Amino acid sequence: MEFSQQVASGLKQLRKQYQWSLDTAAKKTGVSKAMLGQIERGESSPTLNTLWKIARGYELSFSQLMALTAGTEGNRSGTLYQPAGSLLRVQPLIPYDPQMKIELLQLELMPGYMRKSTAHEPGVIEHVIVISGHLSILSEDVWHSLEPGQAFHFDANCEHGYRNDSDLESTIFHNLIFYPQGRVQVKSNGS
Repeated sequence: MEFSQQVASGLKQLRKQYQWSLDTAAKKTGVSKAMLGQIERGESSPTLNTLWKIARGYELSFSQLMALTAGTEGNRSGTLYQPAGSLLRVQPLIPYDPQMKIELLQLELMPGYMRKSTAHEPGVIEHVIVISGHLSILSEDVWHSLEPGQAFHFDANCEHGYRNDSDLESTIFHNLIFYPQGRVQVKSNGS
């Protein structure tokens, strides 16, 4: 099944599980009712930024949302996500662990790509390790340049960002995200 169709089916099922109207889902996620409706009908493929907003609104980690939309068990890793036209790929390496309150993602930024992320809830901490390429991280309004093997951690409760300064090569990094409040546990479509 195509990515946008998987997301459509998974989000519709998730909203039903929460017993939310489209209005409620829009208020909780910060994504417009019209956009959520288009995504649920498979008429629009959400950006990764939109998927992050949806995950936060449902109090899920990114890997939980992706597992639900793919209809897989929450402990499965390895699926690579890249919405149509996106210059960013995300792959959960360690899906959300409710006991440790963490998830580990591998992100690949295509040449020249920059992404700014809105603030997460208080206490969320991101630990970033550069695997290949050159990565700049925006934290507290300052860009920090990192090389392969270097690590950086920051409180993610303010605007932050990731940038590949190269025009030639992609940048790959691991992002360990700690959620102090934990995440909601929901059943996937496949269970």
